[in-house]
Amino acid sequence: MPLRKRYLFVCVNRRPDNAPKGSCAARGSEEVHAALKAAVAARGLARLEARPCSSSCLDVCGAGPTVLVEPDHLLLGRVTTADVPAIVDALAGGEWPAHLVLSQAEIDAG
Repeated sequence: MPLRKRYLFVCVNRRPDNAPKGSCAARGSEEVHAALKAAVAARGLARLEARPCSSSCLDVCGAGPTVLVEPDHLLLGRVTTADVPAIVDALAGGEWPAHLVLSQAEIDAG
């Protein structure tokens, strides 16, 4: 198995519907994960460039769905399936979508 340049950990944690924090899965993260996998493969980036992986809670519930990009140590938040093309463009050498990049204050707020 080749080691990819980046791994995208998509939080697919699901809490009960009445949980105060909510959950990324309830906000559509499972669909985001599936869309990322499909888009990365379609662009030919799956083998060496990037691997979308599912993850449990990333502790930034208020900004969910969240995606942790490693080894960049970058947290993306409020990600929807509509954001997937821009994320894949960034993987291919473009800029990360600024509206998705979480600030340190957002990360600290959890």
